[in-house]
Amino acid sequence: MSVFLDMGGTEGVLHRDLGGLVNVLEWVAAGIDLLAIAVMLIGAGRFLIGFVRAEFKRVEADRARVINRERVELGRYILSGLELFIVSDIIHTALSLALSDLIFLALLVAIRSAISYFLDREIREIREDPER
Repeated sequence: MSVFLDMGGTEGVLHRDLGGLVNVLEWVAAGIDLLAIAVMLIGAGRFLIGFVRAEFKRVEADRARVINRERVELGRYILSGLELFIVSDIIHTALSLALSDLIFLALLVAIRSAISYFLDREIREIREDPER
């Protein structure tokens, strides 16, 4: 029998012979998903707090500088969360061993990599031009 899942939905060697390990790794991947969400929520919370504080600044230049700093920090949290999601997706794909899941993973990684690239570029631009 092939290690890969066949089209009929029967399980391969990995699930049949190492079912306990597969279950543990599924839980690990779910835990990583929750951590990724927590990282992004923490970043969003910190951004909102910083944004509200910045709105009470009397000087417009100070307000813009603080908001830009908060945007950079939020971007770092988002990038960290996306990287954790990629780790989880790789674990899920490795466990399923299905070609369709591998294609789906490639698309997810491509999309998340593009988001990361543009977000990183925007963070760099904010750092280089504090008036932005």
